Amino acid sequence: MKQLFRQIVKRQSFDVVWRVVAGVVAAYLVAVLAIWWWWDAEPDQFDVKALTESAARESGDRAVTGYVTTATMIEIARTLLESRGGYLSNDIAPPGVWMDNVPNWEFGVLVQLRDFSRAMRHEFSRSQSQSAEDPDLAEAEGKFFYDNSSWLFPASESEYRDGIAHVERYLQRIADEQAPDAQFYARADNLRAWLSAVDSRLGSLSQSLSASVGKRQLDLALAGDRAANQATSAPAETYVKTPWTKIDDYFYQARGQTWALLHLLRAIEIDFADVLDDKNARVSLAQIIRELEGSQQALWSPMVLNGGGFGMLANHSLVMASYVSRTNAALNDLRMLLAEG
Repeated sequence: MKQLFRQIVKRQSFDVVWRVVAGVVAAYLVAVLAIWWWWDAEPDQFDVKALTESAARESGDRAVTGYVTTATMIEIARTLLESRGGYLSNDIAPPGVWMDNVPNWEFGVLVQLRDFSRAMRHEFSRSQSQSAEDPDLAEAEGKFFYDNSSWLFPASESEYRDGIAHVERYLQRIADEQAPDAQFYARADNLRAWLSAVDSRLGSLSQSLSASVGKRQLDLALAGDRAANQATSAPAETYVKTPWTKIDDYFYQARGQTWALLHLLRAIEIDFADVLDDKNARVSLAQIIRELEGSQQALWSPMVLNGGGFGMLANHSLVMASYVSRTNAALNDLRMLLAEG
């Protein structure tokens, strides 16, 4: 009888332990899923003009030429690090390690931030090709090009914060009348040079998005130049299709790139106002901004749909590709105006 009683007590204790363990695991999963839902959101847009006015008031700076653009670059970088879940691309613990939408959005933003930091170093802060580069912008570019997935020794966030600090020092110096060595030049030629890099990025992005449904691509690499050649021969026609596991990755990278580009162009519209008016190009830039605003509409589907081009279901990648392609075409028109207007 005693032995039977001990077995019953032992079994009940065992059941209690398992119930406690199961309850703890269930509570943990619920908490992780709740955090996942809260973190899985793209940051809102911000007003570049209001941001600049606030920054100038707090620091006592003059809002000189280039102030809006530089302050916007800083805010884009801060948004990467200070969104709901912080910087997620290098997370190694749940739920961040399981998430991919926001990390891909972050990478898209980072691509445009890196390109713009390079343009700031080589184009906007230099008067001509033989002039010296700004030391803070030279340091900042290297910081922003650091590995986006490093979580330790040093972490990506640490490097990016250092990059922000260097750009902040540059911002203070261009607003200081006693520091004429720091400059921001609003010229048509340096704006055109940056837009050329943007054009290349958007062209590649559009192709990746369009390949979500698969397409036959002719080899146009040497078209238009009879004397042109290439390293090795390539098929005259290839079939290109984005793997289904990468469809949402490319979509959210596109969302990140267009989000960052939208803010940068809004800032450019202010700092380059005289140049745009002189070239009669303000309306062209306004149209580009409008297309980019369309690319930031809310995604109401719980997942990125990949229906056929004329199928019953939507294809979100093709919709995004449409906005990116129209932006790219309008950028080409703007570059021509800046060169010839």
